[in-house]
Amino acid sequence: MIETIVLDVGETITRDDRYWASWADWLDVPRHTLSALVGAVVAQGRDNADALRLVRPGIDVAAEYHAREAAGCGEQLDESDLYDDVRPALSALREAGVRVIIAGNQTSRAGELLRGLDLQADLIVTSGEWGVAKPQPQFFGRVLEVAQAAPTAVLYVGDHPVNDVFPAKATGLRAAHIRRGPWGHLWADDPDVVAAADWRIDSLTELAAIAGG
Repeated sequence: MIETIVLDVGETITRDDRYWASWADWLDVPRHTLSALVGAVVAQGRDNADALRLVRPGIDVAAEYHAREAAGCGEQLDESDLYDDVRPALSALREAGVRVIIAGNQTSRAGELLRGLDLQADLIVTSGEWGVAKPQPQFFGRVLEVAQAAPTAVLYVGDHPVNDVFPAKATGLRAAHIRRGPWGHLWADDPDVVAAADWRIDSLTELAAIAGG
């Protein structure tokens, strides 16, 4: 039985459209150009930040991030960034008595913004706040610490096989791969993902039935 469900953030509960559009605007390149490059590096199995390095060779991504913040062009998140199924899914899980945690590879600022959305989650935390990021085992070790359940009773939900499905399974957790965003669609039918994921879903609203089963 699933007692705790842990949700990834980017392309699991939030769309990444605004994130990449804001980077394109900051670097003064067409949004479609950067979007296409993100897709290209994803297909090659590379870090998606490599898309920024392709349009601006030698870029110091961390330094540019701080420059954006200082210029008032930093991260933003609001209701429009959430996928439509997020609030109904969280409500159903709350009614079912499932502990819900949101934990992904985001900055500390993103954590603040997510908590400001008043989501029905027991805990919202980011890699920036923990000081460790997926797919490192230490990240999933922290997930287990806050899950308050045995590993087999914890389900990690995400779109990225390398960051979400595979390391969650390696930690002893259950895993659900969501067909959402470029990563979710690209690897939806990959044999390794099919073999590793305990569940493959198209919507977060499927989670209440999984937890109840």
